[in-house]
Amino acid sequence: MTRIAPCLWYDGTAEDAANFYAATFPNSSVDAVHRAPADYPNGQAGNVLTVEFTVLGMKFLGLNGGPMFKFDEAVSFMVHTKDQEETDRYWNAIVSNGGQELACGWCKDRFGLSWQITPQALLDMMTSTDKAASKRAMEAMMTMHKIDIATLEAAFRGD
Repeated sequence: MTRIAPCLWYDGTAEDAANFYAATFPNSSVDAVHRAPADYPNGQAGNVLTVEFTVLGMKFLGLNGGPMFKFDEAVSFMVHTKDQEETDRYWNAIVSNGGQELACGWCKDRFGLSWQITPQALLDMMTSTDKAASKRAMEAMMTMHKIDIATLEAAFRGD
């Protein structure tokens, strides 16, 4: 049993979000949908109140708490990708389904949650002991929305 799980506050879209994440990422699922046993400040008895779901093997709870709180970039989920194909697949799934492109590998899904779709190659370049190469890769990354590994590799090499 997981002893800690993030609780994500949605405005009535927790079940839709959980279904989207389960369809987008491997090792993901909608695990349980719980309906409110009584009326509550932003809903009625019988409405979906919480949704337990798993994304990439990590447990979450979605709470349909109402419109008072919104996601912002202070919290984001970093997804490490193995190659350009995986990077493109996740990025495109999020952005093309009502999401939004942001800078440097960040994007926002239609529910307002921020994601960092981050190839392992980028992390390797940024932490290289070759500081000049890391600087070139970072400068190239700063011009991107979706990360382009080939362009980063060229910058890293100094091409």
